[in-house]
Formats: sequence, C-alpha cells, structure tokens
Amino acid sequence: MVLRESGLHTTSLGPTTAEGGPLVAFCHGLFGQGKNWTTIAKALAPDHRVLLVDMPDHGRSAWTERFDYVEVADRVAELFDADDPVALVGHSMGGKAAMVLALRHPELVERLCVVDISPVDYEARGEFGGYIAAMQALDLGALQHRRDADAALADAVPNPTVRSFLLQNLRRGDDGGWSWQPNLDLLGRDLAALGGWPEEALAGHPPYEGRTLWIAGETSDYVEPHYAEEMDRWFPRNRKVTIKGAGHWVHSEQPEVFTEVLRRFLAADR
Repeated sequence: MVLRESGLHTTSLGPTTAEGGPLVAFCHGLFGQGKNWTTIAKALAPDHRVLLVDMPDHGRSAWTERFDYVEVADRVAELFDADDPVALVGHSMGGKAAMVLALRHPELVERLCVVDISPVDYEARGEFGGYIAAMQALDLGALQHRRDADAALADAVPNPTVRSFLLQNLRRGDDGGWSWQPNLDLLGRDLAALGGWPEEALAGHPPYEGRTLWIAGETSDYVEPHYAEEMDRWFPRNRKVTIKGAGHWVHSEQPEVFTEVLRRFLAADR
C-alpha cells in the first residue's frame, strides 16, 4: 500500500515487474475505494500486475479543494508511464475519469474498460445527495459500534446493500473515534460536477482510438441506447456488453460474469 506523490493511495497485486504481465488499473466510483475491486483483482493477478487506486477525496487518498474530472484524470495519469501503458478500468465516477484520462493522455492507456457509465452530462441524481446528507447527519461521537451506524442510517438508506457499501467508508481511529473517509462536504457541494461531463475542456481532443470495452448492467439506466452516439464519437473502437441480472454496481452484483468478460477483453490481441 503506497501513497504516491500524486496524493493517491494505491495497492498493488500480482507480479512486481513488467515481465509479470500487462498492468491493469482500477478506478472506483463515488463512495468507493480501491479495495472494492480486490476480489476481481486477485482473479487477474496470476497473469497481470494490478493497481487499485483510491480516487481523490476517497479512501486513503488526499482531499482536494474541488471536484473536476480533468484534474482527477491528470492526477491519476501521474501513476502511469507511456513506456508501460495501462489497461484502465473505471466504474461510474471512475469510469468518467478513466475516459477523460484516455482522451487527454492516450499514450498512457493501452486499452480502456468503462463500467456502467457514459460520456454524458446526467441530470442530478437526488439519491446521492440524500446519501451524503444522511452520512453527514450521523452523530459519530455517539457511536459505540458499527452496527449502531447501520441502524441510524436505515431510514434514510433502506437498501441494506447500499447501506453496507456506504458504511465501508466509516473508519475507526486509534483513539476509538469514528470518521468518514470521503470528503463529504466537497462531494455534496460538487455533486453537479460529478454527474457532468467536461465537454468544453475536451474540445479539440481527438477521439481515443484504443480498444474500448463498454460494460452495462441490464437494469441500470446509466447506459441508455441514446448514449451510444456520444460513446461512438469519443471512443470509436468500443464494444458494448450488457450483463444480465446486474444494475449499476455490475461488478459486485455479477462478479464471476464480469471477471470473465474483463479477462477476455484483456486477453484480446493487443
């Protein structure tokens, strides 16, 4: 586990040298952490070097002053080298950051996997603002056990799977006190930027011509048919795969199927 000069916390799995296989890096979504990808990373590690990234303002990575996809992408880009281009996998927020990185720094990205997100400006997602408000309203000083936090969030976040995912961000310090790892104030303030797409900042950048796998969850509404035009415009070599029985968190809802789809994409002629 390393905190890089970029201010990003990373975890490496698999071989430690380039001879051990191509580099695969994972960028998680909102409220996530690099470790959320551990199961899939371990499945790939026998054949690949794997890097799990805590995105800015999440996990153990440094907090910033504002959320901006260009700044996030450039910070993640500092982890890579054009002499050892990466297969980049990004989900949701991390997927948008990965797409921006590939467009701005194509020499760093050998191939791209975009998971359940599109290069479009979404309307505000009210549920995420509600999650942030509920997390901020939690009286951390009164908590004795993690189960107390689960009970306190139950009304605001009735879905137990979502609640469990959010509570992975609750950390207990050496002094016994509790704190949230994500920068909730910033994420709540900049929620519109999180849902957006930096069209103006990307003006003049050519499309990314590398192989691109676009994975969608069958029941998710983040990858709609009418978004394909924008995906084709920015990533003309994309191939879309829809995984049945999965929603937005496709990689955690159908991990075995997702891993097999990703493994085949990584093994395709380079």
